[in-house]
Amino acid sequence: MLLKRHGYPEEGDIVFCTVTNVQYNSVFVRIEEYNKQGLIHISEISPGRIRNIRDYVKEGKMVVCKVLRIDERKGHIDLSLRRVNERERRQKTDERKQEQKAEKIVEGLAGQLKKPFEKVYEEVSSALMPKYGFLHVAFEEVVESDESLEKMGLKKEYAEPLEALVREKIKPKQVTLSGVITIKTYAESGVDIVRDALVKARSTNKTINIYYLGAGNYSISVEAKDYKDAEKHLKEAVGIAEKTVVSDKTSVFKFKKRERD
Repeated sequence: MLLKRHGYPEEGDIVFCTVTNVQYNSVFVRIEEYNKQGLIHISEISPGRIRNIRDYVKEGKMVVCKVLRIDERKGHIDLSLRRVNERERRQKTDERKQEQKAEKIVEGLAGQLKKPFEKVYEEVSSALMPKYGFLHVAFEEVVESDESLEKMGLKKEYAEPLEALVREKIKPKQVTLSGVITIKTYAESGVDIVRDALVKARSTNKTINIYYLGAGNYSISVEAKDYKDAEKHLKEAVGIAEKTVVSDKTSVFKFKKRERD
């Protein structure tokens, strides 16, 4: 990655590091975003007793660490491996993947303009990163909020072709909510009642999907930009289906929403 930040990280920051030297009771790493050296004491590698530190880290390995202490005067940065939880590790890894994707988009722009990648990256990052922190955050703003890169501070020479690439490569985020509808009917026209209920539910929104699971159970799902909209559309579809079913006194309708991950 080309992403580099000036100065020092802050205490509590989660950072990507490359192991450069493993000693008996400590590990030296390079903090990638800041291009600075940090140290992980053996007590911060893993909970419990460690017999061989090399069972946990090796030179060249990429690790996710938490910044514990910083002494700018001495240039010391103390880090922890064991204090990073799984959620923080996944989030930092995803952040890195998204930024690598953003850099590939800028590399594509450099190819179009027939200019050195590093020069184009410097132009783009210096314009966008002071406000957004990461290129991928700025690019997501373009896609999600229909923002203009030129209005965000990037000069027109880069803004127009880069915006086209961003919209081509990055799609709006979608969330999915789903559940299971159970319908039991003893009416002579039961098949028609069920079909009518599901057709009406599906017609409430073009992202509604319904399919048969068996034994009177039907999976229903909806996609939207955020959970609030998804909840609204799912509730509307289920409500119309329920109203149609229970209009027949011999029919029973149940709905169970699946829990979010």
